[in-house]
Amino acid sequence: MTNSPLAGCPDAVRAYLSLTAAGDRAAAVVCFAETAHVVDDGRDYRGTEDIRGWLDRVAGRYTYTTTPLSARTVDAVAGRTVVTCRLEGAFPGSPVDLDYRFDLDAAGRISRLEIVVSRPAPETAMEVTG
Repeated sequence: MTNSPLAGCPDAVRAYLSLTAAGDRAAAVVCFAETAHVVDDGRDYRGTEDIRGWLDRVAGRYTYTTTPLSARTVDAVAGRTVVTCRLEGAFPGSPVDLDYRFDLDAAGRISRLEIVVSRPAPETAMEVTG
């Protein structure tokens, strides 16, 4: 996995993405702090029981694959990592690139996860003219 975009990511981030891709939602929930907060599709999920329900609903509603494209540390001190993934499958808008924005607590567990549509950085969207 040394060439994987996830190679340099914190353990909880790698574990969450690997476990959810494998369909092991029960183990994925363990990656979260008890008071974690997830924002997905404009909805909030708070605490591990709510997050477990969210994971189960998403898995039951859609069939998809997730391919990590890139990962970057936004703020190492605050434990912030952003992973961009391509989701492809049986859902409206497929395929789509999503940013998974992770914040970790002092114990290295996920304290916040926000999933949003990935937008190109302004400098990559600009056209260069000569």
